[in-house]
Amino acid sequence: MNFPKYIKIVEVGLRDGLQNEDIIISTKDKLCLVELLIKSGVSNIELTSFVNPKIIPQLSDAELLLEEVPWDKDIAYSALVPNIKGFERAQQTKLREITVFVSASESHNKANVNCSIDESLKKIEEICLIAKNKKIKLRGEIAVSFGCPFEGTISSKNLLDMVRRLYGMGCNEIALGDTIGVANPKQVYDIFNLIGEKIPGLIMAAHLHDTNRRALANVLAAMFAGVEIFDSAIGGLGGCPFAPGATGNISTENLVLMLNKMGISTGIEIKQLINCVGLVEKLLKKRIDLIPELQKLKNN
Repeated sequence: MNFPKYIKIVEVGLRDGLQNEDIIISTKDKLCLVELLIKSGVSNIELTSFVNPKIIPQLSDAELLLEEVPWDKDIAYSALVPNIKGFERAQQTKLREITVFVSASESHNKANVNCSIDESLKKIEEICLIAKNKKIKLRGEIAVSFGCPFEGTISSKNLLDMVRRLYGMGCNEIALGDTIGVANPKQVYDIFNLIGEKIPGLIMAAHLHDTNRRALANVLAAMFAGVEIFDSAIGGLGGCPFAPGATGNISTENLVLMLNKMGISTGIEIKQLINCVGLVEKLLKKRIDLIPELQKLKNN
């Protein structure tokens, strides 16, 4: 088995994780979590989203957070940009990397951003044109790529067409999201393998949720298909407000531990990462279940 020597992990807990939590975390506490993650070796962090603050109050401090985080050439921050208005806000910050997104099903796209897939892609194209001119790095993400809570199965052909369109707009890196955690390893391998063969220049990434406890198995399947970038959230936080049944992301600590055991580098120190879990528990006033091996590290 030819596994990669290094896997890039994108920490999405501050955005995709916290957006689903009822307790509003202060900017000061978010900054403490960012600093602790960086101390752990996390170097790619999706900080926030420029979404309407009335829709997701948890992310209403996007500009302030980006102003206050420690900026370092070795740390890459990104943010989700839902529309042109959000992109205009993003341009007023130091941010140099954005993620644009669309859903693989019409029903979820309508629930998520209140427009059709084609309308979303046209808006994304407008954002991409400006971003490229300003040398802002573009990342694309396709939600419900492996199954939709409203429509069920997603057509591989339609998904491939969407990836092609985003790639053509300048999204050289595209993450496929298992938003409701229904994917299985064979499906994950087949889809990523198909996309890798058809669009060889694309940098593929996986955004996996652990609803049915298959996320780690799906990571292996994705790696077999050539994926070397994975989104994860500290403490397994997350869920989608517009996808019934969606639960947390694959946890960063579980992912790092597995990769470490396999001899695959992530640049992240697992013992320090457990301290981040402790902070999340304190901020959200809830206990995060850890597997025995990680619980033992926490207790020591």
